[in-house]
Amino acid sequence: MARSAYQYVVLRCVPRVDREEFVNVGVVLYCQAEGFLGVGWHVDEDRLRALHDRVDLDQVCSGLRFVDGICAGDESVGSAARGDLGTRFGFLKAPRSTVLQPGPVHGGATTDPARELEHLLEQFVL
Repeated sequence: MARSAYQYVVLRCVPRVDREEFVNVGVVLYCQAEGFLGVGWHVDEDRLRALHDRVDLDQVCSGLRFVDGICAGDESVGSAARGDLGTRFGFLKAPRSTVLQPGPVHGGATTDPARELEHLLEQFVL
C-alpha cells in the first residue's frame, strides 16, 4: 500500500494564557492525497482544573465542537467551514491567543489517515 503524507497539529487548552501552561485536548490531521481532514479530542476535567480551577469547560468543549464542524464542512459553524480541506486546515493551524490553541505543525506518512488520527490522539491526549 502506498503511504500518503499528512500534517497534524495538537490542540492545547491554555486555561490561563498569561501562565502559558496547557493540557493537550485534541489532534487535527490533514491528508491532502486521501481527502481527509479530521479531529479527535478528549477533555480531562481534572487535569484542566489542576491548572485553573475556574476553567470554563463548556467553552472548551464548544470550541472543540467548532473544530469538529470545520473539519466536517458544516457551514452552520460559519465561513471557516466553507473552504476546501487545505484552507480549513490552514484556519485550524493558525496561531491564536485564546484558551484553545494549536501547537506547531508536524507531519508524517500513513496508509490510513483515520487510524493515524486515533494513534496520535492516544499518543498525545489520552
